[in-house]
Amino acid sequence: MRYINKIGQWAVFAALFTMHCTLFTSCEGGDLYSVNAPDWISGKADSIANSKIPEELEGMMEDVYTIGATDFTTGWWAAFSKYYQIPDGKVWNAVFNLNINPSATNTYKNFAMILCNDEDRGAANYKEYGAIRFDNQPSGNSEWGDYIDRGSVESTLTFDTDTDDGVDKLGGKVILTIDRSAPDMFIVKMTNGVVTKTYTQKTPLANLNADGANTTIRAFLVPEGSFINFLQTNITPIGGCTSAEDKFPLSMTLNGVPRKVLQGTEMEEAFANLSATVEFEQGVTKTVPASDLILQTVPDMYTLGTKSIVAVYGKSYKGENCSPVIASAQFEVVDKMYTSIGATDNSTGFWGAHSEAVKVGRNETVVTTFTNYTSGQGNWNNFVIVLASEDGSTEYGVLRADNWGWGTGWVGEELASKCTPSGGQADWASWLAAMDGAKVTTYITNNGNGTADVRTVMQGTDGQTYTQDYIGLNTVTNPDDFYFHFTVDGCHLEFDDVLGAEDNSTGFWGAHSEAFQVPVGMTLTRRFKNFTSGGGNWNNFVIVLASQDGATEYGVLRADNWGWGTGWGGEELASKCTPSGGQSDWGAWLAAMDEATVTVSVTNNGNGTADVRCVMVGNDGQTYTQNYIDLNTITNPNDLYFHFTVDGCHLIFE
Repeated sequence: MRYINKIGQWAVFAALFTMHCTLFTSCEGGDLYSVNAPDWISGKADSIANSKIPEELEGMMEDVYTIGATDFTTGWWAAFSKYYQIPDGKVWNAVFNLNINPSATNTYKNFAMILCNDEDRGAANYKEYGAIRFDNQPSGNSEWGDYIDRGSVESTLTFDTDTDDGVDKLGGKVILTIDRSAPDMFIVKMTNGVVTKTYTQKTPLANLNADGANTTIRAFLVPEGSFINFLQTNITPIGGCTSAEDKFPLSMTLNGVPRKVLQGTEMEEAFANLSATVEFEQGVTKTVPASDLILQTVPDMYTLGTKSIVAVYGKSYKGENCSPVIASAQFEVVDKMYTSIGATDNSTGFWGAHSEAVKVGRNETVVTTFTNYTSGQGNWNNFVIVLASEDGSTEYGVLRADNWGWGTGWVGEELASKCTPSGGQADWASWLAAMDGAKVTTYITNNGNGTADVRTVMQGTDGQTYTQDYIGLNTVTNPDDFYFHFTVDGCHLEFDDVLGAEDNSTGFWGAHSEAFQVPVGMTLTRRFKNFTSGGGNWNNFVIVLASQDGATEYGVLRADNWGWGTGWGGEELASKCTPSGGQSDWGAWLAAMDEATVTVSVTNNGNGTADVRCVMVGNDGQTYTQNYIDLNTITNPNDLYFHFTVDGCHLIFE
């Protein structure tokens, strides 16, 4: 990665547009991924292709692009061709060069052709027929899918194991044909003139599209440990065909820009995952890495505040030097990073980061608040809630933010009956945009009878409130072993809900959290980090029990075993509070309460009494507890709420 190390005037960037291409003397020519294959590899591939070319096809259109890294490092499901839509009654032909790694030792290091319905990967209604790889291994998994009959496969080259010799025979110029012309038959053929593999299904394909009138299917290619130089097609793909003629860049957008950077972080570390999507002539795009960009922060990245990252790119589609394009994006330099799940540039993939698992007891609701940031690529690129047993071996459900999920005992097809959305989620584009910076509150409830409720309230950046309810999920096989945690998918979550000034200057009753109702017979739980000024034992969190309108105050409970309220006063506290741990050593306890992790649970017993349990894990590793059992001041059990206030402290909710 190259940088301009000193801040200059904007004229520096204006001058870039008028300089000759010699400014970019370190730029090298390249293909779609800006990596050139060594000459000896290219020569080998050309030799194979030229000596074993199958028959030429008529009516083909040029579609020239590369799929997979040309250094053979592409793993499975990491690179994809364009989508090719094949209507019922039509035939798709494709021509491409398949480049096999000369060092490959596994037969599956070639490519697979994936058949799916007429949806994008990851879309809510996306469904696959299955996959057919070029290699043929009857004892292995060279084909798979619920709609693929492996008995319909024939090949001129068969492997007994995936370590047999001969994967190199699959390389060269390949013609792929998908034939839907016959009403009662479906045929796939792959051949490079040496190896021919056919799949002949003597029944029509089922229609997996949500719209029964749409009979179109899609196909796309996925390499593994190889790369594909696509050449020709007789069906125009989604995104259009790509000409072999060179093209010049027209515009550029930046990807993977972190929303926040901690003060003092070096530029190379902060923007390690940055890339740019460049649009060229004819509507062709490609993604280039940061190493191909000149980067500069404006005005700097060392002082606090909102900044800009500016990128300059000066290559044609084929990697020739040319007049550059420029793009910029904003980020913020901060002096404090809150607890976060996922990389702040939203680069963490699905299941790539997880929060701590939190237990939800019988008849308990755990409330969690956070800010959701999304890459904006798809509706699924937002928070994900995982319901499971403590060890994770039993997964009760995985719930996405976009009204979709899966889990033991119920599947995605049943989600419509499980999820009750409200708000504007039907306008997915608006919803997705509003989810970048949305404030989210989740309520995870264990009903104690084998069912669970999940309620999510999303306050979008557009001012709209979006909700999502999963009521009565009947998959909790062991209510005493019910946990939840968060994971991400092209997003990140920040637990940045703060009560009180972060310098602990807020005085008593100077700030209040949202109040939450505790239904009869239920327990409501919140977790947070407590930060104290250390001035006195009372300079910590305070719990307020009251009616919804606050007119009736049932009790105010301090962290240091003290409190007051209607019907009982400080003098009675000794009989109401049952502390354990080291609170008798107040000096050690107070020191440990700075950044202590606190869990507060309030139970509405329904008989005019309430229980309050506090578990405080101090910065010394000690656990301190404080219980107020059977507080007998709840004059209206149907109107019991609680919230937090502060006194020379601040709370960050987790």
